[in-house]
Amino acid sequence: MFRYERPQAGRMRQFHQIGVEALGSDSPAVDAETIAMVVDFFQTLGISNLKVTVNSLGDQESRQNYRQALIDFLRPHFDELSHDSQVRLDQNPLRVLDSKDAKDQEIVAGAPSILDYLTEPAQAHWDKVKTFLDALGIEYEVDATTVRGLDYYNHTIFEVMTQSPALGKGWTTIAGGGRYNGLVAELGGPEMAGVGFGIGLERLMLLLEDSQAALPTALPVDVYVANQGAGTDVVALQLVQAIRAFGYSADRDYLDRKLKAQFKSADRENARYIVTIGERELASQSANLKNLSTGKEISVKLTELYTNLPEYIEEENIEEEAE
Repeated sequence: MFRYERPQAGRMRQFHQIGVEALGSDSPAVDAETIAMVVDFFQTLGISNLKVTVNSLGDQESRQNYRQALIDFLRPHFDELSHDSQVRLDQNPLRVLDSKDAKDQEIVAGAPSILDYLTEPAQAHWDKVKTFLDALGIEYEVDATTVRGLDYYNHTIFEVMTQSPALGKGWTTIAGGGRYNGLVAELGGPEMAGVGFGIGLERLMLLLEDSQAALPTALPVDVYVANQGAGTDVVALQLVQAIRAFGYSADRDYLDRKLKAQFKSADRENARYIVTIGERELASQSANLKNLSTGKEISVKLTELYTNLPEYIEEENIEEEAE
C-alpha cells in the first residue's frame, strides 16, 4: 500500500496492510464481530493496554445533515484553523474532526456531534452495535470526533489504539475500520454491504518488538521433495500434491537448482523428511525417502508413496526397513 503524507514512526509512505473484509450483510452484529475479531487478534499476540473507540457516521441522509451543521460551526473559526483544515472545510469537513493540530482540536471540541443527526434507521443500527459490543464484553469509548480518512465509510467506524514508546507519545492507532455500504457499487460492482478493518504491518512489528512479544515460529515442513533430471519435474509436482492430500505439509524447488542447493533448502525449512528422485529413480519408478533427524534412508516405489505415504514417514518404519 502507499500513502502520500509526512512519514511518522511506523507510518511510512510504502507499507504493508493486514486487511479483513466481511461482505454481503448490513447486520450490526457483523460490525460487532469485526471489532471483536481485531481486539482478539491483538490480545492473542500479547498486546494489552488497548483502547477501542467507536462512532457512527450514519447513512447518507445523516451525513448530509451533519455536514452542513459542521460547516456552519467551523466557518466562524476559519482563520484559526490549520491550513489543512481550511482546505478540508469545504471538501470534506468531517476530516477536520480528525486533525492532529492542537488548535484544531480545541476548536472541534465544541463542535456538534454527528450522533445528534442520525436518522431513525441509522440510530437503530448504532444502538444495536453498542448492544452487541456490550454483550461480548468489549470495552469501548464512544468518540463522536472519530472519523476515518476515507470518504466511503458510513454507519459504524472504529479505531483500536495503544500506548507504546515505539510509536510515539500518547495513544496511537494500530487498527482502524468500519462499514462501507455502497463502496462496491461505486467501484462498478453490485449493491453490497461491507465492513472491515486494516492493520499496518510495520507499525505492528514495531509494537511487538517493543513489547517483546513471543512470536510463533514457522512450523517445519513435513516432506521436502528434491528432484533433478529429465522428466522428474512432473513426478515431483505429483508427489507434492499427493503428500499434501494426506494432510502433510510439503515443499519443493521451483528454481531448477542442483540437488545440493535443494538439500540446503530442506535444512533451512527444518524438513522432517526428504524425498529425492533422479533419472535413475524415475526409470525404476521409485524414490529415496530419508528421515533427516536420524539419517535413515530407504527406497520406496512411487505407487507406494502415492497411496500409502503415512506408513512410510514414521521413524520406526524407516529404521526397521533400513535394517
